[in-house]
Amino acid sequence: MSWKADFPLLVRNPGLHYVDSAATSQKPTVVLDAIRNFYETANANPHRGAYALSVAATDAYDDARQLLARFLGVADADALIFTRGTTESLNLVATSWGRSNLAAGDEIVVTAMDHHANFVPWQQLAISIGAKLRICELTADGRIDLHSLASLLNRKTRVVAFNHVSNALGTINPVGEIVRMVRDHTAAIIVCDGAQAVPHMTVKFDDLDVDFYAFSGHKMCGPMGIGGLIGRRALFDSMPPYQTGGDMVEFVHDDVTTWNALPHKFEAGTPNAAGAVGLAAAAAYLSAIGMENVLRHEQALVAEASERLAAIEGITIYGPSSADRSGVVSFTLDDVHPHDLATILDGDGVCIRAGNHCAQPLMRRLDVSATARASFYVYNDTSDIDALIEGVLKSKEIFGHAVA
Repeated sequence: MSWKADFPLLVRNPGLHYVDSAATSQKPTVVLDAIRNFYETANANPHRGAYALSVAATDAYDDARQLLARFLGVADADALIFTRGTTESLNLVATSWGRSNLAAGDEIVVTAMDHHANFVPWQQLAISIGAKLRICELTADGRIDLHSLASLLNRKTRVVAFNHVSNALGTINPVGEIVRMVRDHTAAIIVCDGAQAVPHMTVKFDDLDVDFYAFSGHKMCGPMGIGGLIGRRALFDSMPPYQTGGDMVEFVHDDVTTWNALPHKFEAGTPNAAGAVGLAAAAAYLSAIGMENVLRHEQALVAEASERLAAIEGITIYGPSSADRSGVVSFTLDDVHPHDLATILDGDGVCIRAGNHCAQPLMRRLDVSATARASFYVYNDTSDIDALIEGVLKSKEIFGHAVA
């Protein structure tokens, strides 16, 4: 089953085959309607006015947080901080918690699979304070190497950061096993990048036993510019604000300022209330489909796409088996640069990502400069796979290969 009819951009462009949802997803009508309805009926500044319209905006914003908390299994909704997305969320942790708690000689563990958003902030923090960045290696089939991870953990380890699902390979990482390993051997905080997990599978923060979990709205049928950071209240309470300004203060004296309670402490300035409302609508939409159905649908498409791609001479597919990945297939075609492949596919209305996928350490370990990536979601069906395969075969012909 495909839910393509719910997405206006795809309905209006029937010849478009959009298989780049790992970069950003399309938006269903219910999300677009929710955003428009907010601006048409409740557009005022939340938490700023006692008049009815501002109260309506405040209620809509607060209700969105409550709905997202239920969707993500967060009992303490005020420990869900709205941000611009995963990147800001991870920078918030590295900046606010990291600079307050880490010192020279401490060790930070990341993985060779991480998106730059969960690699570079920790790398730059380590450089600036004299901490040591240690990188967990990967198995040959594109999984976090748990033996490598175990060898890195010691009493100096203060942070372990990794992604729930790889944006470049689609690998679904064993969060529970990683957490148990870290808890057994260190007192480190655990930071999980959930950007590619929340849109595609059931995520319940309170069951994961991680300390911080970041996600983005635009990858889960929501609008751009909104996402969140979930964390343990005790950690948030101990951290200084990430930004200062309006609404995040309690009292501003001439010589000192005290901070507001959660979540306001980390939400300085006018919030993206319409974005939060749209994100809540996206969560409700996905809940109605059922996250187990989302993952099942994607994995069926990935299995078919992988099998058909593998049958083409010259194709190399990266990452684990389709049963252990989300809706992502990364591949290369001999003697055809991924950018050229993407350009040819685009000429036939097939949208894929080509490049290093903000994962250059991973690309080095794969010994490639780039891959082509097709990523599937609820609105994709076999017609999108057909178009992808036709485009790859066309590329072989253009570049002088004999079609198998």
